[in-house]
Amino acid sequence: MSRVDTARKGYLKNDVEAVKKAHHPEAIHSSIHHDEAHLTSFNLPEIILGGQDGLVNVLGIILGMAAATVSSQIVIIAGLAATFAESISMGAVAYTSHLAEADYYQSELEREKYEIKHVPEGEKEEIRALYENYGFTGKVLEEIVNKITADEKTWLKVMMEQELKLEKIDRKEAWPKAIIVFISAFAGSLIPLIPFLLLPVKTAMLISLVVSALVLFYVGFYKAKMTLGRNFLKHGIEMALIGMASAFVGYLVGTILKI
Repeated sequence: MSRVDTARKGYLKNDVEAVKKAHHPEAIHSSIHHDEAHLTSFNLPEIILGGQDGLVNVLGIILGMAAATVSSQIVIIAGLAATFAESISMGAVAYTSHLAEADYYQSELEREKYEIKHVPEGEKEEIRALYENYGFTGKVLEEIVNKITADEKTWLKVMMEQELKLEKIDRKEAWPKAIIVFISAFAGSLIPLIPFLLLPVKTAMLISLVVSALVLFYVGFYKAKMTLGRNFLKHGIEMALIGMASAFVGYLVGTILKI
């Protein structure tokens, strides 16, 4: 577990000792000097993105189909088609969007390198303005500017992280993220579909709605617990209501176009 993860967990649990431990000088310098990758293993956003999207979309589709027909076979076929299409699409989007972010970072990095080389005084002035905003003035400000710009690597790092607010994106993480989103979307899609494999259409609709609402509530509850450490019920109910409202649209369309 990273130092920041430890501090964050201590904060969520109101564990002052854990927070103090994460802020011990040795821990701070060790993490900073070794370029600790904070929260690189934090896959909750990808899991929620894939799982919620898969569940809500497939639920809306199969409710629409269930409202339009009494054939379990038609509902199941439509649900399975949506499950595979949705999961593959979500995984592909996660992959390409991550690469796009990496490409954008790289293009900005190359632009900053070019500007440092060809307009160094202008880039120094940007550093000066940046640290003026932090409250530094006079001799101290000039010492900071000179210290940063004396090393091109440090100079470039400051420009990317503090001026442009960009963090380096590892292109190697594109596939793992895509796989996580794909699996999450596939698993989420199966939740509302399973009742239709076991029960008549009308009964399966009710069971599917109840189970999906409970799953969405738990996802919202767990997300709040992991990220905020408070308002668990509020976020659980909010997630469930959003999912049910989206699914209702599918049911409404199926009812209007009933065959």
